[in-house]
Amino acid sequence: MGLGSTAKKIQKVADTAEKLYAKLNELREQVIAIRDSLEATDERVQKLEVENAEQKALIEALAHEQGIDVESILEDVEPPEDVEEDVAKDETEDGATDETPEANT
Repeated sequence: MGLGSTAKKIQKVADTAEKLYAKLNELREQVIAIRDSLEATDERVQKLEVENAEQKALIEALAHEQGIDVESILEDVEPPEDVEEDVAKDETEDGATDETPEANT
């Protein structure tokens, strides 16, 4: 009786460990996929920021050629509230540290 129940308990622990290991591998794959997606998104955002800066420079140059005061026009523009909140949030997050295990190694 003692050995039979011990074997069953050991088998149950082994089965649970296998399930846990499978779930851990699944989560690891999800983290890798998210990281890859994040890196790709970061690259796209950086490209868009460069393109945006180039377009801004071109528009300002064209406006200057036409005698348009860009700064006075931009002073009159009020961004929507949600844009101001996003900018404020981004500025506070820029100072945050990366606390992922790989970032600390």
